Amino acid sequence: MIIHCKENLQQIKTLIASFEEGQYGYKSQLLSDASIGQHVRHILEFYLCVINGVSRGFINYDNRDRDPELEQNPVSAISCIDRICDNIECLSTVQEINLVGNFSSETETLKTIRTSTDRELAYCLEHSIHHQALIKIGLIEQKMDHLINEGFGVAPATIRYKQQCAQ
Repeated sequence: MIIHCKENLQQIKTLIASFEEGQYGYKSQLLSDASIGQHVRHILEFYLCVINGVSRGFINYDNRDRDPELEQNPVSAISCIDRICDNIECLSTVQEINLVGNFSSETETLKTIRTSTDRELAYCLEHSIHHQALIKIGLIEQKMDHLINEGFGVAPATIRYKQQCAQ
């Protein structure tokens, strides 16, 4: 799972390294005034929750930092991607861990679910792909979709399915 996460993060890194000033923070009307930078920050902070959670013994995606530097500064985001790639390389994918979260918008009830580092990395990857699909919409709005390949923001199962249909 680690290799797939790192490949996905490298796609994001390559993309944001190609941006000109203002493109990373552009507020997209099609994304309810969210920026590509905000989506990238969101992706990265989920990975950071896993990395930091392993040392604490639990992961809680609700308690993200929501660091404005990651969403406003592409250089900071690239640096964070490099740190994440280095840190996930050291994780034990078979380690059991607790996922803690409040899955209700109306109550303050925390739920604890037994999981593993590998499962949570799989979640981060799927979560990233979902947000990459949204990033793609922001790129299309800015007429920048030439910066991505056709598999950007598409689930591996969908890519495999399309390849089978083409044969």
